Amino acid sequence: MKKKHERRRSEWKETIRNKKPVFIVYVILRLFVICALVLSLIRGNYESVFICLLTLVLFLLPAFLQRKWSLELPSALEIIILVFIFAAEILGELQSYYLKYPYWDTMLHTTNGFLCAAVGFSLLDLFNRNPRLKFQVSASFLALTSFCFSMTVGVVWEFFEFFGDMFLRLDMQKDTILHSISTVELDPTQSNTAILVDDIQTMILRTGNGQEIVINGYLDIGLYDTMEDLLVNFIGAVLFCIIGYFYIKKKGEGKFASQFIPRIREDIPS
Repeated sequence: MKKKHERRRSEWKETIRNKKPVFIVYVILRLFVICALVLSLIRGNYESVFICLLTLVLFLLPAFLQRKWSLELPSALEIIILVFIFAAEILGELQSYYLKYPYWDTMLHTTNGFLCAAVGFSLLDLFNRNPRLKFQVSASFLALTSFCFSMTVGVVWEFFEFFGDMFLRLDMQKDTILHSISTVELDPTQSNTAILVDDIQTMILRTGNGQEIVINGYLDIGLYDTMEDLLVNFIGAVLFCIIGYFYIKKKGEGKFASQFIPRIREDIPS
């Protein structure tokens, strides 16, 4: 037990020494989260406390994956993961960046598509390189599979947002104000002909207590947000798949691609 503890300590020291930029980013972001946690406790905002605790746990995910699967995450990829978690949870949720900056959510979904494609690509690439497994696939198949993995994760996340909106009324799929729509519901002939409703000026909503809310346009309840999220997820996934494809074609010699693709550590004793 003591030897195991000492070995783990030596691994941490080696990681800090070899990955100083990652360690610095990790410490700075962790301090910000702890400060936000303390402020949330003082204000009695326990939902924000939960988000801060969740963020601190997610910060440990890269280290857990590296230890659990004997992986070596490149510094660039690890920093992107840490910054992504901080941007999504602390800045996006606690600081309301999703509302203050219209393209904040778009940026995060693009990054998510890129990261998920990297994960899918890496899992298959690790199998592909394992001499104990009879599992050899082409670069094209690796790229296509990682793309499908990334898009599947994106779709499952949109399912999660939808059910959060339906049952918890969270409005995770943000609404969009439109000034024109096309619908077959208004077709008087019921012949499935789309009727264009152009130049919508106002829309009146009536709440349960009889209060009227006037909106300057038509309120779309999440469709545009969902499709935009999936589109930018697609872009991020395609971007990484192109990088990964040429990485395999060059047999791992590309310096740029290697900054985003994990590899198996050979120096960890079993």
